[in-house]
Amino acid sequence: MKITALVKGTLISALLSLPLGAQAYASNMTTLGITSQPVGHYDFCRANPGECKQRSGRSKPMKLTKSAWNKILKINYNVNRAIRPKTDMEMFGVEEVWSFPKTVGDCEDYVLLKRHMLMNAGLKASDLLITVVRQPDGSGHAVLTVRTDLGDFILDNMRNKVLLWSDTEYTFLKRQSSHHSGKWTRLKQSRSTTAVGSIQGK
Repeated sequence: MKITALVKGTLISALLSLPLGAQAYASNMTTLGITSQPVGHYDFCRANPGECKQRSGRSKPMKLTKSAWNKILKINYNVNRAIRPKTDMEMFGVEEVWSFPKTVGDCEDYVLLKRHMLMNAGLKASDLLITVVRQPDGSGHAVLTVRTDLGDFILDNMRNKVLLWSDTEYTFLKRQSSHHSGKWTRLKQSRSTTAVGSIQGK
């Protein structure tokens, strides 16, 4: 499937027609303060300290241009196509090993690679946030949130389509801080949640 096929039927038309200013920011998640860092991310930061020391004083999300949107679609699709899903237990015999994948990886590994590639493509670390969610069946999962002035969009190894966070089936629990890549914040959402466990999503 060519990337141009993905653009058709996605949110690109909606993107260009969404209202600007305060109404657009309503499509962004609300954070509720610092919370615990996932153990897998803690170990990843110890092994890759440069990935977890990025700081930003900027509070506004990035302006979503057509060029940036095309980069987001392309990288999401290419990583999903290049990496085969495999659990940490299958790869390492233990849970919660976060690493950059080469040919196989768990959900958080897809996220790490997409984040790294989008930063190399010119997007800011403060707008590329690893996010922990709960799936409808109750299992944990990791996705990448891209903060934009037209809303928070989700890059997911479960699908090639890039959706607004509010259009997914997930319950959003916590994500990286936009001000410090080594810290995490709780997320406000209307659905009830339980304590988050390990991230098991493929």
